[in-house]
Amino acid sequence: MREALGGQLLTGSDFRVPQLATADLSGRRVLDVASRGKHLLTRVEGGQTLHTHFRMDGTWHLYRPGARWRGGPAWQIRVVLTTIDWRAVGYRLPVVDLVPTAGEDTVVGHLGPDPLGTDWNLKDAVRRLASEPAREIGQALLDQRNLAGVGNLYKTEVCFLRGVSPWTAVADVPDLPALVGLAARLLDANKGSWTQSTTGQTRQGQQHWIFEREGQLCRRCGTRVAMAEQGTPPRQRLSYWCPYCQPGPAPTPLRRHQLPPPPRGTRRYKP
Repeated sequence: MREALGGQLLTGSDFRVPQLATADLSGRRVLDVASRGKHLLTRVEGGQTLHTHFRMDGTWHLYRPGARWRGGPAWQIRVVLTTIDWRAVGYRLPVVDLVPTAGEDTVVGHLGPDPLGTDWNLKDAVRRLASEPAREIGQALLDQRNLAGVGNLYKTEVCFLRGVSPWTAVADVPDLPALVGLAARLLDANKGSWTQSTTGQTRQGQQHWIFEREGQLCRRCGTRVAMAEQGTPPRQRLSYWCPYCQPGPAPTPLRRHQLPPPPRGTRRYKP
């Protein structure tokens, strides 16, 4: 987005959300596009920032003029930004708003350092995590106030690679800086690819060590990968772990058929 839009004049903008139906950024130059976790900040002339958030399904697509848009049906489009050379189309974006650039902290100021940001600070992230020593490391890593950008996939894989149960208290994690540093390296290694691989393999079914591999054999030791819910409603997430490679506190494993159905209209559990 930065490479395509940065420094370019917007020849058109189309907001398809009620609160911004009359907004128009045409004639303004894009100054920068920055990411903070799942937040995207598109800064334009005039001191305004287009703030969008992806959550689980949102995405931006870039198309050349005349190219077919393939990101989904037209009713899922939330915003379109147009330049001479590009069409930036935002699909299924649950958050679309305009904020003063000087006031971006109102939407991202609560976030911790981003491993992919220019201001990444390992020591600060470790300090934030360590401020709640009794908290389970799995939940602490997902808290975007500690560090922005680590989702359930990376939480799962980092804990496995460091041999730590997701239910281990932060204070009991051996070498917390090494764990956080590994998370940052994995995110950086995958930032330019749709395939999020933590094994170094890109073939379907071989990208991850244990994530979403419940009941299958651990790639290291052959023990069956376990799964259980972690957290309290409505913020439960599925955690995966190898009982042999990741010794430590853990609940009784579940099978997927034992999970309660997600609330109607949500996609809490991936089939």
